[in-house]
Amino acid sequence: LEAASPRPRFTGTASDVADGLQLWFEQHAADGFIIQGGTPETFPRFVDEVVPLLQARGLFRRDYPGTTLRESLGLALPANQFQK
Repeated sequence: LEAASPRPRFTGTASDVADGLQLWFEQHAADGFIIQGGTPETFPRFVDEVVPLLQARGLFRRDYPGTTLRESLGLALPANQFQK
């Protein structure tokens, strides 16, 4: 499976990681990424260090149009099947 869909490993400084993500995105090599955590501090460090760099480059949202995923996607609230 790895040969069929190789997964890049972006390592180094926050800037190095942001550069790698940006390169793949701009070359249309990926339309999204799965961030895997090796340690408990992986995700907080990514959010605190890499995300601001991506936001400054216009590659990551700063705000969302709604307060929930449903609102952000513009989806209607389904009817309550238990309501009379």
